[in-house]
Amino acid sequence: MKFQADKSDAQTITGYGPGWIAVDRQNHETSLLVGARGLLTSWSCLRFEDLTAAHFEELAQLDAEVILFGSGSKNRFPPVAWLKPLMIKRIGLETMDTASACRTYNVLASEGRNVVAALLLA
Repeated sequence: MKFQADKSDAQTITGYGPGWIAVDRQNHETSLLVGARGLLTSWSCLRFEDLTAAHFEELAQLDAEVILFGSGSKNRFPPVAWLKPLMIKRIGLETMDTASACRTYNVLASEGRNVVAALLLA
């Protein structure tokens, strides 16, 4: 039987809803980059429609094993060409709606994985 700690040392997403995400009980009203190893910063786009290839180039510069892309209220996929910088660095990208990305981030972070969540609010 494997035991897991009740509390991870990683940052935890403690809540989310339309227009907000809470990290360690602090509410944020911007799109976010959240990392298990301490990264917490706003992400420079609010909506899926605002994304560009440069946003994924930015993600490729992060020290991450896997990136969870929360695409807003529904699951939407970025153009494959935009993912080339991540592929070159062998960084995995999983795309899902933002609520699912928040939950998945918590699971992976609690397992000690080097995960980053790129979370769009809209």
